Order: sequence, then structure tokens, then C-alpha cells
Amino acid sequence: MSLVTLLPFIVLIGAMFLMTRSAKKKQQAAAQMRNDMQPGTGVRTIGGMYATVKEILDDTVVLEVAPGVHAVYAKNAIGAVLDDAEYNRIVHGDDDLEVGGAVVPDDASSLTAGPADAEGDADDAKTDLTKKAEVDTPAPKVPEVKDAEAEDGKGDAK
Repeated sequence: MSLVTLLPFIVLIGAMFLMTRSAKKKQQAAAQMRNDMQPGTGVRTIGGMYATVKEILDDTVVLEVAPGVHAVYAKNAIGAVLDDAEYNRIVHGDDDLEVGGAVVPDDASSLTAGPADAEGDADDAKTDLTKKAEVDTPAPKVPEVKDAEAEDGKGDAK
């Protein structure tokens, strides 16, 4: 056999090896993250629920999902272990994180402003998005519909 015929098989085996290796690394990192959990840390489950770890058992974790409400989850259901600052920001709304760069405004008016508007030039005409009053136009005439029985002669005449 020549090297040219074996080359596709070698490339295929190499690609399979690289794919399984990266998947195994991800699984090991997730297992390590779950093993590093401590009681009192904030977590996010794979379903998107945020909770605090109360107790860690062999294959399960007791989570406090609300004050006084405890639930038992499988360790595999923990999607991420969060640091205290991030957990408090998400769950309690604490704004202790410093935001680097521009802050997105509450309204979109500054996002759609052109360069002249951003500098404060008010000379440019603004687009009027209000509904205009409609001009009085006569309604189209609708033909009068006659009763079908009256046309047949079976109407009210007896």
C-alpha cells in the first residue's frame, strides 16, 4: 500500500482522537468544578435556576432555592459554580461590578442619533412618527343586498 491511500485514514483517526480528547477535557473540567463546590457557594443549575449550596453528599447536592426551601439535585445538574460577587449581582441585584466601557442607555434615542445629533445640533429636522389626521374622504358605496327569498317570490307576500 502506498502512503497516498493511507493518508485519508490517518487524517480521520487523528481528527477522531482530537475530538474525543477535547470532549474528555471538558468532562474533567466540569467534574473538577463540581468537586470544588463548598457549602454556601452560589450555583446555577443546567435548568437555569440559581441557588445556594447547603450540603454536599456523594452523588447529590442539597440546594437552598429560596429562604427556607431546600431541594435535592444530582451533582451532574450543576451547570456552573459562581463566585460571590456574580451570584449576588444576579440573584440580589447588587450592582457592585464595575462596568468597563460605554453603558447602554435605557432608551434607543441616543443609539439612533446621527453624528450631528450627538454633537447637539438641533437644526436638523426630526422625523415625525406621529399619526397624521386622515383627510375626510367619502366611504365607498356598498351595493344594497336584497333578501334572497324576496327575489324568489317567496317573501312576505302571501
